[in-house]
Amino acid sequence: MASILGIDIGGTFTDAFLGDDKGNVTTAKVPSTPPNFAEGLLNAVDEIGRKLGRPREKALADVDFICHGTTAALNALVTGNVARVGLLTTKGHRDSIYIMNVEGRYAGLGSHEIQDVTGTRKPPPLIPKRMVKEITERIDYQGEVVVPLDEEVARSAIRELLAEGVDAIAVSLLWSFVNPEHEQRLRKLVEQESPATYVCLSSEVAPKIREYTRTVTTVMNAQVGPTLRDYLAPLQDELAARGLSGPLMVMQGSGGSVSAQNAPAQAITTIGSVLTGGVVGARNLGQLLGHRNIITSDIGGTTFLVGLVVDGEPVFANTTTLNQFTISTPMMKVTSIGSGGGAIAWLDGSNLRVGPRSAGARPGPACYGQDGSEPTVTDANLVLGILDPDTFAEGTRKLDVERARQAIGSHIAEPLGLGVEEAAAAIFEIQNAQTADLLRSVVVGQGHDPRDFVLYAFGGGGPAHCFAYGGDLGIQEIYIPLGDTNAFSAYGLTTSDVVLSAEMSDPASHPFDASRVHRQFDELEQTLNERLNAQGMPFTEIEMRRELDIRYTAQMFEVPTPVRAGELGEGDMEQVIADFEALYAKLFGTGTGYRDAGYQLINHRVFGIGRVGFKPQLPTLAEIAPPDAGATVRGTRPVFLDSRLGWEDTAIYDYQQLTHGHTLTGPAIVEAGTTTVVVPRGGTARVDALRNIVLHLDDRRS
Repeated sequence: MASILGIDIGGTFTDAFLGDDKGNVTTAKVPSTPPNFAEGLLNAVDEIGRKLGRPREKALADVDFICHGTTAALNALVTGNVARVGLLTTKGHRDSIYIMNVEGRYAGLGSHEIQDVTGTRKPPPLIPKRMVKEITERIDYQGEVVVPLDEEVARSAIRELLAEGVDAIAVSLLWSFVNPEHEQRLRKLVEQESPATYVCLSSEVAPKIREYTRTVTTVMNAQVGPTLRDYLAPLQDELAARGLSGPLMVMQGSGGSVSAQNAPAQAITTIGSVLTGGVVGARNLGQLLGHRNIITSDIGGTTFLVGLVVDGEPVFANTTTLNQFTISTPMMKVTSIGSGGGAIAWLDGSNLRVGPRSAGARPGPACYGQDGSEPTVTDANLVLGILDPDTFAEGTRKLDVERARQAIGSHIAEPLGLGVEEAAAAIFEIQNAQTADLLRSVVVGQGHDPRDFVLYAFGGGGPAHCFAYGGDLGIQEIYIPLGDTNAFSAYGLTTSDVVLSAEMSDPASHPFDASRVHRQFDELEQTLNERLNAQGMPFTEIEMRRELDIRYTAQMFEVPTPVRAGELGEGDMEQVIADFEALYAKLFGTGTGYRDAGYQLINHRVFGIGRVGFKPQLPTLAEIAPPDAGATVRGTRPVFLDSRLGWEDTAIYDYQQLTHGHTLTGPAIVEAGTTTVVVPRGGTARVDALRNIVLHLDDRRS
């Protein structure tokens, strides 16, 4: 019997999902343990072992491998707790990462922030200027050596950086993505001077045109590579002590995993690690349910995350922005705001705000009773009767209603002249409004109609709020994946394959040379085959997916366009242009393209996908004669869900008592141990064969 364990670390909770090929499922949810998140991961492993009745040293004895969504790289970059890095770059180009192509003033900001031109600022520099050393060398755009590498200058620069106490050295030379010869030689020189120093090359991390983003990506990779290495190495030892004989895999932002041994070399690819598990899980669950267009929504303790699955595949972005720096690595497109269950409600003058600051796992919401004093969304939900103080988190944490009331009263209600319940209702509705706004901007902003999608809602808070933010967009069918997958993002990790990517820039104008394009793809695919074989995983098959980044001539940004596998001819190049124009029109509107400008090819990209032998099977229930949902009502309590309706007596159901075929009518609440599902007045819910709750809404916009 084969089994896979997925472990997803969030800002507040760490989730684990163990599934096998026979439909057996075990889940666990434990508090995250910042700053030592590995402790929480091991606690989740121990909880899985406890549920299976296994001693600690055998908790993982039957697990083939673990797929881990880690916050190690992302947290290091966000907090600034990174390795001390030096940079080697071409003489005359030291200031590239400080000039930032000017985009540093606005990258990653909202429209209202960008419009406040005088208020925009560049972020603090990634590294001090004294940590950037210029190297005498020059390779031209055709890859020809114009100025040989001056090795004496290089050795002197390396020694100066080592004397500064650097933990890592990043190397980013001009045109190295065309000819990496000088970068590769610099790595050997660093290894000769200090074999233990972490080194990364831009020609390996981000071999693409655009010097600024390539250098930023390489520097950030160097900042988090040692951190990830130092996190994973002892973790592997601890997992082995619990009986793990298979590999530890690490989730990447691309939606696929990489081995723990190989992850530190491409550490920057893991910054989206904890954001993508839910989207991958939605894609795979969607395949079972026949859903090809899915909006994923995840409310955790800290954030609200939104992603898209379109035509059966997650939507990707070729760059991402972190702390106003643009990172050039392909990642699943997941948008987030600080609007999770731990989002703190606060007053901006007389205006009530919710988030982005979070109470996190420690101290947590006021109702946790562990020294948190500021009101959060969770506190508001408790005061409004949505949460039961005795059954929260499978009854492992009793919530303190009085502490929640005190926090809301002193921080929000009294300053605004409101009652505590009124203030809690305001927090609840602001939370719902801003999550709906993000959902709308993601779906409509990418050229889609929400009515063409099914909404999946998960995370600890998603099922409690999805009726509001889904209904706001007119979505009338919402799937809440509870069928033994209440740790849904962790479930997604277990369904992922190993996914690696390789890119190269080779700019060309239309008409494109099909043989040249094929030659570049072939080179990338050979590289990926070698890297996949080094992952230590048996694959049933390896698939290569090709893309070209194409733009209209003189534009600044490209549209990734799929390219078929196999030998390419001139007809394929014309098909690529037609596909590019269709994608461009979908993104920006019919008629917005300008074909008379001509077309430019900028980047080649290949995703190498190693298919894992099996995916955990979810147990399926046969439908019995329509059961009486009324017989499973545990009781009623007053709950506030809508300011137009006020407090309503609401039926309370225990999810464990529901089975395939049950149908509920709102207002109702389903308590599922690790989450709470809200069925509003006018809505109904049914339980499907996988024990997911399918919520049907009236149109709340009317």
